[in-house]
Amino acid sequence: MDLQYQLKAGSYYLYDMGTPASQLTGEHQLKLKTDTVALAFDASTGHLHQHGNPARIHSWAMGARRRLRAAGAQESANDIVVVSGPLPVDEINKCLSVRGYCRRMFARLDSLPHGKFGAPARG
Repeated sequence: MDLQYQLKAGSYYLYDMGTPASQLTGEHQLKLKTDTVALAFDASTGHLHQHGNPARIHSWAMGARRRLRAAGAQESANDIVVVSGPLPVDEINKCLSVRGYCRRMFARLDSLPHGKFGAPARG
């Protein structure tokens, strides 16, 4: 699947760009619509595990951490990070398409613009 988020009317839409575009709307198959997006990844490598609705992603991360700790993999459990909120759509899409990009985005998280308003005015 070739997944891509788009921001429309204040919501994030996740499309499967590998599907044919609709002849009526010109849009690809819609996989998700959400107000904010969450990304679960390994802080050390930037490997993206899950993305989507924040409630689902936070739940997935808690379960994954619990299973890892039960298996004695404390370090791996502690390495899972969840970032959620109104993130810039181009940053989200880079996390989906560029291996390890989540780690780079995480390092710059405090300087990223609000995802729904674009870059802040500089002056």
